Amino acid sequence: MFELMIDGQPLVSVIMAMRNASATVRDTIRSLQWQTLSDWELILLDDGSVDSSVRVIESFNDPRIRLFVDGRRMGLAARLNQAVGTARGRFIARMDADDVCFPLRLEKQVAFLEAHPQIDLMASSAVVFSGDEQVGLLPVSLNHDDIVRHPFRGFSFPHPTWCGRAEWFRTNPYDGSLGTAEDQDLLLRSYGHSKFAGIGDVLIGYRQPRLEIGKLLRGRLVFSRSVWRHAGAIGPFVSGINGILSQAVRATVDIVTIGLGLNRWSQRRRLHAVPRDVYDAWLTLRARLQCNQGT
Repeated sequence: MFELMIDGQPLVSVIMAMRNASATVRDTIRSLQWQTLSDWELILLDDGSVDSSVRVIESFNDPRIRLFVDGRRMGLAARLNQAVGTARGRFIARMDADDVCFPLRLEKQVAFLEAHPQIDLMASSAVVFSGDEQVGLLPVSLNHDDIVRHPFRGFSFPHPTWCGRAEWFRTNPYDGSLGTAEDQDLLLRSYGHSKFAGIGDVLIGYRQPRLEIGKLLRGRLVFSRSVWRHAGAIGPFVSGINGILSQAVRATVDIVTIGLGLNRWSQRRRLHAVPRDVYDAWLTLRARLQCNQGT
């Protein structure tokens, strides 16, 4: 196991898992290094990469990066639980190894949590992109009641934008047995005893590759199973059944649209238009990343 350590207790622990992310993780790390809030550590769990991902991370030689490599493949949820277990920050932020942060991301999220001590977990809006193409705006619900209004249908709460209190993550672990939809399952299990919030600020560039029908259907199936397990215990059983039927309808729409080759249309119908100021900020960030490629 390889680990780069830092002394002291950082304010924020960013938790991330990667598998074969050498093509994207350099930009991810750069965007963290450009944060206006610099008091962070990155806890990065490699999940059995066979490309040059580990060498890319080592090349940064940044003492705030803690890289763990054991050669095994355990899956995202299990790796995130490991990361939470070793996190030293007061706050924990999520990020994926193919996404990028806007410079004010951590500063704004920490400021929000410090100003709202009743909030356990927050999320933000995100720009969705594929390669160099900006696709649309992924919105977030802002207040707890709206976020959890239809729990058995899913939560409008983008996982890579999460930031919350470390004790919440420790008290509410991911289900390490799940291969997908681990975020929706966690929200479903925890919303009744937690307080969530969102901010409309766009703080993340969220990379969304071409939609894959198999991945979408697996996610809907896993979440439907979670609903089936927990319906009745956390809400009216009939609402759980309705939630499962809703997932089935959405799966049918996914199959038809993607089967007809309407992948990009299917992506766009889930998203909002990107405001001009956000679009300009996105172009600025992308240009800066492109100028620093290979360094």
